Amino acid sequence: MTNTGTLEVTTPSEREIAMTRVFDAPARMVFDAWTKPELLKRWLGVRNGWEMAVCEVDLKVGGAYRWVWRGPDGNEMGMGGVYREIVRPERLVATEKFDEAWYPGEALDTITLVEQDGKTTLTTTVLFESQEARDVALQSDMERGVAESYDMLDELLASDA
Repeated sequence: MTNTGTLEVTTPSEREIAMTRVFDAPARMVFDAWTKPELLKRWLGVRNGWEMAVCEVDLKVGGAYRWVWRGPDGNEMGMGGVYREIVRPERLVATEKFDEAWYPGEALDTITLVEQDGKTTLTTTVLFESQEARDVALQSDMERGVAESYDMLDELLASDA
């Protein structure tokens, strides 16, 4: 995969979803966009009038993160987790659990960043507790939401954040 801008979604196992996109930016910039609250608030889940009202990141193994989005109608969606592995700027592993679960159980997110010729391939692999949970996620509009967020991330990276 060499072209930027296209989200590729695969199912590497019966419990996983992998989402991959290439960004025209070095890995350190993409890693910072995933881990610095002032950058996360500018791209992650902020679309159609939604804003990230809470963005807390304790970037250390065993540290927690907490994100809450607020919609134009005042409704909120929150989630959080704990960082399990941090290898700057190549890998980030953390748990994921939504306040109002839309899939059963907790998930484990593994973000890998591979830089080549100034471009970074970002792969987010979500490991669900069951195939049922993965299938619920596949049937949701998660793919569209991730694609829209990654479009915002692409714009942020292009602005030399």
